[in-house]
Amino acid sequence: MSDRVARQPATTAGSEASNHPEEQQAETRRVEVRRSRRRRSTVSAYREGDTTIVSIPARFTVRQEREWVNTMMTRLDDKEARRRPSDDELMARAQELSQRYLGGKAVPSSVRWSNQQERRWGSCSMPEAAIRISYRVRGLPEWVIDYVLLHELAHILVFDHSEAFWDLLRNYPKTQRARGFLDGLAFAEDTARTSGEHAGHESSPS
Repeated sequence: MSDRVARQPATTAGSEASNHPEEQQAETRRVEVRRSRRRRSTVSAYREGDTTIVSIPARFTVRQEREWVNTMMTRLDDKEARRRPSDDELMARAQELSQRYLGGKAVPSSVRWSNQQERRWGSCSMPEAAIRISYRVRGLPEWVIDYVLLHELAHILVFDHSEAFWDLLRNYPKTQRARGFLDGLAFAEDTARTSGEHAGHESSPS
């Protein structure tokens, strides 16, 4: 259980205000520090809305708290950036995955994000070998993004979903887990969409 909760900006105490807008924006992010006597040396952090929660041992000094807040903020920023790669980064990731799991045999001509795929996670246009990944995938765990990329890369080699296709994905250790994750996400989206449609058809009581 936490003994003390403190809220602070994401910058170190005593730092001068920045004249750069992007730095000022970072400084206004809210941080909630939770001290716990049960923690001995571990530090954890996660984001809840626009607030970053950092849990530290109760024995930490103010200086240690400040240093760990900055460290964990950086780690979370890096993690979120990896979940939202640019088109160039997506292409580089696809090439790396092809080399690692497909022997470099799947060579896409392009890999880009797409806002035209509302019902599919991705697509591979042949013979161009042009891969498009739905924006719905952006922000999902890295291992899910990797699976979607590998799925489309495999289509460069095998167009259908035959046994030969799934054999190509056997080397990726999180194939089944990623498929389950996406199935659950699709179910949640369909349920929310259906609920919204039903609500739109309800008549107001007189």
